[in-house]
Amino acid sequence: MATAVNTTYLGTGIVDRIRGLFTEFKAAQAKRATYRTTYNELSNLTDRDLADLGFSRYDIADIAHEHVYGK
Repeated sequence: MATAVNTTYLGTGIVDRIRGLFTEFKAAQAKRATYRTTYNELSNLTDRDLADLGFSRYDIADIAHEHVYGK
């Protein structure tokens, strides 16, 4: 009885994996920087400005997170 095995090279060598991890890391850093910027800008607003926008100081972290990462 003969058995045939198909193997396909997907180009996922160690270099490709490291490159992919580095790319994901850079993307995560960029998102984190955007989150920090959004959070800091909202934190610098007065309570009255925040109320005019329709949210309180307690909502800042959630709003910044949703802005960057979505729901």
